[in-house]
Amino acid sequence: MSYLFRLFASALVLLAFTSFLFGAQTPAVEETADLIEISIGDAAVLSYRKSVVQPPEGADPIFARSGFIHPVYSPSGAVVTGIHPDDHYHHLGLWHAWVSCEIDGKDIDFWNLKEKTGKVRYVKTTRLISKGSAAGFTVEQEHVMYPGDVNKETVILREAFTVIARLVEGAYEIDYNTVQTNVSKLSLRLPAYRYGGPIAYRAPHHWDKTNSDYLSSEGKTRIDGHTTRSKWIAMWGAKASASGNDTLTILNHKENHDFPQRMRVWPPTSNNGAIFFNYVPIQETGWEIKPGQKSTMRYRLVVRDGKPDSGDLNKRWYRYVGK
Repeated sequence: MSYLFRLFASALVLLAFTSFLFGAQTPAVEETADLIEISIGDAAVLSYRKSVVQPPEGADPIFARSGFIHPVYSPSGAVVTGIHPDDHYHHLGLWHAWVSCEIDGKDIDFWNLKEKTGKVRYVKTTRLISKGSAAGFTVEQEHVMYPGDVNKETVILREAFTVIARLVEGAYEIDYNTVQTNVSKLSLRLPAYRYGGPIAYRAPHHWDKTNSDYLSSEGKTRIDGHTTRSKWIAMWGAKASASGNDTLTILNHKENHDFPQRMRVWPPTSNNGAIFFNYVPIQETGWEIKPGQKSTMRYRLVVRDGKPDSGDLNKRWYRYVGK
């Protein structure tokens, strides 16, 4: 009897310990009136902004916007996104919008809010996702022409935006998927342009030419990366209040339009070497999304402590897209 009791007790201890370890890394998603937050165990991973976020005091209120991700954290808890930098108030952590558009003979810009011709906004939450080792959400966003003008406002794109996060081999892997449907009667023409499109990133404000850089799958950096193509792009920089570095990498799915997409990379002469990045599927050749057509773009972020490891990132990219 004592042997069976000891065996049973050992099994209970093992079960409790396993449950503790599993629970410590269990992904979760929570929604409030303002945010959708993803966490893994006790660690925050990212926040999606449902409510309109105002720009810094003294800035033009036109830069207020919803429908973006900030902050994103590294596994050690460092923030790896920046918002509303003085040089570009419309840069918002992780976000996306088309820039130089032609709609019904008019020049429309969903990116540069100061133009007052377009904006992207949160509409509603479609679902919260919690499945074993991953958690996330799908929201509906609108890309609207002449926002706020009752006589002109037109929704051009209705978008299903899905974000799913998990912890894989010490790094956060975050899927960033967009399905944009042209729900208007107007064609969205996208002439070739140097930036704009399905994913953009602004790094923490303290990252500059002295403590950060880019590294692409083709070995390009801030010196020679702009307009080149890549399967993935890593942006890394120093931690703000501790030693060491953090890296945010964007993996580019092989089924995306114009893959491997060209990159918008800032040189060291731009804003003291601040890190801004954009995959641009129209950088070389224009495109068009006609009424009723859909555009699907897929990316995966890899967020980890330390500088980028090309071997590890290649392995993650092949696992993501399949050989």
